[in-house]
Amino acid sequence: MAPPAMAFQALTLTPLPLSLPSSRRRVRVRVLAVAADQTPPPPPVPPSEPANSPSRLLRELAQRKKAVSPKKKHPPRRFILKPPLDDERLTRRFLSSPQLSLKALPLLSSCLPSAPLSTADRTWMDEYLLEAKQALGYPLAPSETLGEGDDCPARHFDVLLYLAFQHLDPSCERTRTRHVRNGHSRLWFLGQYVLELAFCEFFLQRYPRESPGPMRERVFALIGKKVLPKWLKAASLHNLVFPYDDLDKMIRKDREPPSKAVFWALFGAIYLCFGMPEVYRVLFEAFGMDPDDESCQPKLRRQLEDVDYVSVEFEKRQLTWQDVAAYRPPPDALFAHPRLFRACVPPGMHRFRGNIWDFDSRPKVMDTLGYPLPMNDRIPEITEARNIELGLGLQLCFLHPSKHKFEHPRFCFERLEYVGQKIQDLVLAERLLMKHLDAPGRWLAEKHRRMLMNKYCGRYLRDKHLHHYVIYGETVQDRFEHNRRLRNPSTTSVQQALHGLAYCVYGKPDVRRLMFEVFDFEQVQPKAV
Repeated sequence: MAPPAMAFQALTLTPLPLSLPSSRRRVRVRVLAVAADQTPPPPPVPPSEPANSPSRLLRELAQRKKAVSPKKKHPPRRFILKPPLDDERLTRRFLSSPQLSLKALPLLSSCLPSAPLSTADRTWMDEYLLEAKQALGYPLAPSETLGEGDDCPARHFDVLLYLAFQHLDPSCERTRTRHVRNGHSRLWFLGQYVLELAFCEFFLQRYPRESPGPMRERVFALIGKKVLPKWLKAASLHNLVFPYDDLDKMIRKDREPPSKAVFWALFGAIYLCFGMPEVYRVLFEAFGMDPDDESCQPKLRRQLEDVDYVSVEFEKRQLTWQDVAAYRPPPDALFAHPRLFRACVPPGMHRFRGNIWDFDSRPKVMDTLGYPLPMNDRIPEITEARNIELGLGLQLCFLHPSKHKFEHPRFCFERLEYVGQKIQDLVLAERLLMKHLDAPGRWLAEKHRRMLMNKYCGRYLRDKHLHHYVIYGETVQDRFEHNRRLRNPSTTSVQQALHGLAYCVYGKPDVRRLMFEVFDFEQVQPKAV
């Protein structure tokens, strides 16, 4: 069927009514911009090449790209790989590094600057170091005059004290140099764990019946980052940290991070040069910390009645910081830290001698951990007494709070776990500092955190099959043994309590042996899939 015929109507175009401006009216037109074509003209086409050939189109496209491509951004300097130093320059750098100058003090030498101090560093020391030493109560003479030979740690105090005050200031060229920046961050990385261990030992001996929960609150109230600017001002050190700012008018985010870094680094330097007694003196004398102050008291909580005895040395009076700092164990002492052991292991533990765990599980645990260690004692009875106390301490390490805590609050691993956490932090920090000489503190802190993650600490204990010997209460035993969310944190606590017991009985070398030889904390963990 043919389509119907369509009729088209003719359209007539009528002129539009436009009012054109007369020649007499002047119109002012403002020119805002002039667009100019920046594209270069195409190259002349050879006569033999047709107008639509592919080679001609590609050539024009290349010319256009070359003209309008934006300016390329260079990568940041920290991502540019530098060529390795040649052998001669590398040898010269190592031989001139102060870090390799001390063989007898590996930990201290690892915290020295990686390059000799510059003229700007010496100028700061000449101008401000006397003020810092006077505020802290140290002699004003140069530390190089102390002791005999480079093996005296106090001789390096001036350099470490200088590094402690050099917090990273973006506007200061001197603090951004590599040897100053890394030296300061390595000191604060060590100092934070020194402070934690110092307060842990002090409060465990000062409050022999208290659980670790209130003790942690006391520590936080004394050295939390919110109060550190106050302590620096109390010791008249705030002008060295903030030379151009009023400490009271600064906002928190500008005031607290530098105060925290300087405070931690300061105690890292003091610990390396003078040891833990001097840490206590500076804390309580130079900074004037008062553990009995109203602001440092823990919040009120329901306390379990403690009917058990404490050791005789804690019954007479409350220990002061002078007692803790000046204490030296007698030459025939059973333990490396006898008073700390007595503060963590109650005398009533002797009632557990000869029970089923002591007879059945203790020999297997001691065999796995390599106990007892050989000791050179003059009297055989001392060795026997130490081994008995070590067995009771091991039983306390495996005694979960669900077993006896509500009737006997100290018959559980909590106090040993507290000291074990702090000593394993410090031991691993020292290990990382000596192992990675050129690493900055932030990198070390991240590696430290990853190696001591809670899920790994208990895992090492379970790999040795020691979690079968944990003593739970009868009502919760089935839940803890079959629920990993309950079991894994408890095995982490047992692991830390073992480190605390090793520190109290045999000292820091045995903590290193447990961490790096028995449990192998440095093993490479597989990445999560």
